[in-house]
Amino acid sequence: MINFTELEKKIKKHELDNCYIFCGSDEKLIKNHVEFITDNVLSKDFMDLNYSKFDGSKIDFETIIDACETMPFMSDKKVVVVYRASFLDDSGGSKNSGDIKSKNFAMLGEYLKNPSPHCILVIYYVFLSDREKPSNKIKKLDKKSCVIKVDKLRGESLQKKSKNLFENAGTKIGRSELTLFCSQVDNNMDIILNEIEKLVSFTQGREITKEDILEMMPQKSENDIFNLVDYLSQKNIKKALDVLNELIYKGEKIPLILFMLGRQFNLLFNLKLGIDSGKTKEILASELKLHPYICEKMISQSMKFTIKALKRNIELCVDTEKILKSASTDDKLNIEVFMIKTVM
Repeated sequence: MINFTELEKKIKKHELDNCYIFCGSDEKLIKNHVEFITDNVLSKDFMDLNYSKFDGSKIDFETIIDACETMPFMSDKKVVVVYRASFLDDSGGSKNSGDIKSKNFAMLGEYLKNPSPHCILVIYYVFLSDREKPSNKIKKLDKKSCVIKVDKLRGESLQKKSKNLFENAGTKIGRSELTLFCSQVDNNMDIILNEIEKLVSFTQGREITKEDILEMMPQKSENDIFNLVDYLSQKNIKKALDVLNELIYKGEKIPLILFMLGRQFNLLFNLKLGIDSGKTKEILASELKLHPYICEKMISQSMKFTIKALKRNIELCVDTEKILKSASTDDKLNIEVFMIKTVM
């Protein structure tokens, strides 16, 4: 298993593999890496004729193999991309879906024993959360293909990528302002692009200042709240308390933390009701004023709770808020008791 830096060096040396498997939690970043391979392998003149893309959560592998074995047109290579390849996770799903996933994975293994020499097969699987690790299936494919774990951008890599995006948008940003931006933004490529777009629109061509960044960007505590609720959904009270302590250490007041938790549970409740009534994630994102990427992640999180549990947790928030306002007891103890009650 390699990282993107190692892959980039191999591609630049024209050391091509027959199959690349990407995995990670940032789908936009994975797509950027897939585009890097495609742009370096295919001529733009014949891109449409030598490029195929399939939904890995729906397609049967026979169709993928047929595409791989079709000869390229006016090119040495063709590229076949299989996105959101759910057959690479370890979950079984329902009996029918589990059988299809097992069959697709088995057929991939057979194909890789003798892959088409004129095709580059690119498959990617998106983790459901930052804490997810490569599945056992992906690990088994590591010796048969080139497996790349796509880690989120950090440090210099995050700053370099963000600077390029600002420059491509025709907006200047100083070094200290760039450092502040990168410290505030969640290092997810969809969110980074969204925040850059907001800042560029807000500044209308002038150089971005620190005041612009602080005014326009959400604080990262929102991501901490998401993780805290995720741990509560797993009944992992120890990890949830660790996140709570981190928020308190950052200076967040307990009444505000409770407010953010209440807001999160309310959003999850409305999302779950919306999904159950047949609404699409696009409609829900618009109604609840959520970024589409955030909406998708929160829908996944809402599935970890029942309607009854979410309603109870909202009521617990209200009851705890009353206690914080009316009693002279320990606020931290009260919110800890609240969290324990949510997992009971």
